[in-house]
Amino acid sequence: MARVNKALLVCLGLSLGALSSGQSVAQARPVAGPASVPALPPGQVQPVAPGTRAARAVPTLTLSPAIPQVRQVQYLGNGFIEVAHAIVTVNPAERMKLRALAQQVVAATFAARPRLNEVDISIYSAETYAGFGGPLPLMTASVPRSREQDFDLWVTDRVPYDRVWVNPGHLPAYEAPDRVREAVPKVTLGHETSLENQARREGGLLGGLLFHSKNASSPVAALTFDDAPHPMYEPLLLDLLRRAGVRATFFVIGRNAAAYPYFIRDMTESGHEVGNHTYHHLRLPPLTSVKMLDEIQQANAAIERITGEPVKYFRPPGGEYDAQVLAAARVLGLTTVFWTDDPGDFQNPGDALLESRLRTKLRPGGIVLLHDNASEMLSILQSFLRTARYRGFTLTTVGGLPKY
Repeated sequence: MARVNKALLVCLGLSLGALSSGQSVAQARPVAGPASVPALPPGQVQPVAPGTRAARAVPTLTLSPAIPQVRQVQYLGNGFIEVAHAIVTVNPAERMKLRALAQQVVAATFAARPRLNEVDISIYSAETYAGFGGPLPLMTASVPRSREQDFDLWVTDRVPYDRVWVNPGHLPAYEAPDRVREAVPKVTLGHETSLENQARREGGLLGGLLFHSKNASSPVAALTFDDAPHPMYEPLLLDLLRRAGVRATFFVIGRNAAAYPYFIRDMTESGHEVGNHTYHHLRLPPLTSVKMLDEIQQANAAIERITGEPVKYFRPPGGEYDAQVLAAARVLGLTTVFWTDDPGDFQNPGDALLESRLRTKLRPGGIVLLHDNASEMLSILQSFLRTARYRGFTLTTVGGLPKY
């Protein structure tokens, strides 16, 4: 666990004596190590909430000749471009040859489907691989077809390439993400204060809380995506938003940002906002106060190392919070952002129902919640953006909402 700023803990009403004795305001969450990671199919996205229906199958590619280390290559399109994601696992003896292996896999994937616009690759340790929510990869890379030669030069001549990440080996210890299903923002371990009730009822920024904009006269709503970035969905999603001229706020999981930093840079360069969704996607109220604060701080640090800018917005996983969570966010200078429109894209309800829910709940000053790695979101997003524009709505970032 990273060192927690003691001044912040004092601001939260915690005594140093309590910290040294191991006491906590909230019940501690059992630490989940790699041994407790459930067996997940290759490429499983995280987190999978209870009650989730099976998503439609994602098409796969067969490489020829086969590369033994490749577990799976999936690909998707958004109607304009196609992106593939190759999952590779290696044993200890193969770790010294990651660059050459990545080059081989990228070239073979482009050859297997010439219409691909981009190949993304994640190389994991075969010993600890447990899907996208498991221990982080050893290396990742994003190779648009137009940058394949640049990637080859990085491999052969050690020329700098900006769309690659190599695990430095000193990241926060792995913890399994919580499987949290968003329903409505909900307080736990107590009751809402009058301030929270007022913020939920009236809207606007109040006490560091934002449920929706107070200005309901202007047809403007915030578009937000949780759990980013995912190496196959992110370029497809960013491409659709670029074509529509829409900017959004991405609440990213810190560990995902660390492993795929180039997608975070893509977000900011396109004018999107990057918010905090904790480092491991842990449900916060059951954590000790120290661990809870650490989760938020670690995510802030991961994001700020990439963007060079302070994080402004925070969303707790599942919308679950208590007084301690809200106090921690305020101390760290974060606005805690909830939502008004959650169509349940991560539950795979079907395209027609998902789009109907989005249209029905869209409101001036509202905040739309979607997930960047939900395949049904990708299927209906373009239609929803058109519908919103037809109804006169401007979809924007949280910071772009009418104040407030």
